[in-house]
Amino acid sequence: MKLNINWYPGHMAKTRKQIREDLKLIDVVVELLDSRIPVSSRNPDINTIIDGKKKIVVLNKSDLADEKETTKWIEYFKTQKIPAVITDANSGKGIKDVIKKAEEIMEEELNKREEKGRIGRKIRIMILGIPNVGKSSFINRLANKNSLEVGNKPGVTRKKQWIKISNSIELLDTPGVLWPKFENEEVALNLAYTGTIKDDVLEKTEVAYHFLKYLIENDIDKLVKRYNLNKEEILDSLESGYRPENEIIYEVMLKIGKMRGAVVSGGNIDDLKTANIILEDFRSGKLGRITLEKVK
Repeated sequence: MKLNINWYPGHMAKTRKQIREDLKLIDVVVELLDSRIPVSSRNPDINTIIDGKKKIVVLNKSDLADEKETTKWIEYFKTQKIPAVITDANSGKGIKDVIKKAEEIMEEELNKREEKGRIGRKIRIMILGIPNVGKSSFINRLANKNSLEVGNKPGVTRKKQWIKISNSIELLDTPGVLWPKFENEEVALNLAYTGTIKDDVLEKTEVAYHFLKYLIENDIDKLVKRYNLNKEEILDSLESGYRPENEIIYEVMLKIGKMRGAVVSGGNIDDLKTANIILEDFRSGKLGRITLEKVK
C-alpha cells in the first residue's frame, strides 16, 4: 500500500511571518515536540526561523511514550548542546523544570544586563511547535490557567498578551504554529498515526494498515496483549512466505475489527470503524507506551 498525502495549509507563509515578528520580542524559544515522534514533530526549518535565539526542546506527551526511549532522546539533545526537558502537559509533569531551564540558560545574559544597569526586565518566552503537540495545554499549565483563548485558525493576528509565569519570566500567550514537512513517507506516516495530519485528509484504513505493520515488526507484544491475538500464528504466517504480507496484515486488522464489534450487515467487517479503533487505542495510550522514533 502506498500512502497518498496531499496536505499543505495555505496560511503557512502568513503564520511564519507573524512568528518572526513575535520573535523580535522574545529571549527564549520553547520548541514543543511529541515524545513519541521527536524527529517527525520537528519543523526542520526551526533554527532558521528562530535565527539564533536561545532554545529549549520540550518532549511533551511523555505519558504516551516509552520512558527509556524518552530518556535516550534527552541524552541525544544533550550531545547536540540543546537543553531538553520531559513534560506531560495533561498532568503538569515537568512544567517547573521548563521554567528552571529558561532561568538557567538566561543567567549569563541577565548578569550582563544587570552590569549595564538594565534591571527588572523579565525573561520573555514563546512556545513554538507543529499542530497536535499540545501547545495550548502546555501554555495553560505554564500559566497555571484552566483555559486559554487561543485563535482556532493559525496565523490569526491578535493583540499581544504577556502572562506572568514567575517573578522572572513572562510568556507570550499565543502559541506559534509551525508546520511539519513531509520529507519522506515515514515522517508523513508518523504524523498520521499521532493525528497531526487530520484524518479527513487521509485514507484512514491505509494509515491503520501501516501502523499495524509497524507494530507487528517492532512491538508485536503490545498488539497481541491489547487484542488477544495469537503471536505465533501471525509470525509463522509472515515467515512462511505462502501468502503476501499485506494480505496477512489485513487479516489481522479484520480479526481486531471482529473482536471489537466493528461488524456490518452480512457479517462483514467495517474497515473504517476498525481503523478508528486501532488508531484511537494508540493515540489514547491504550496500546501501551509506544515511541515510534528511536535514537539511532
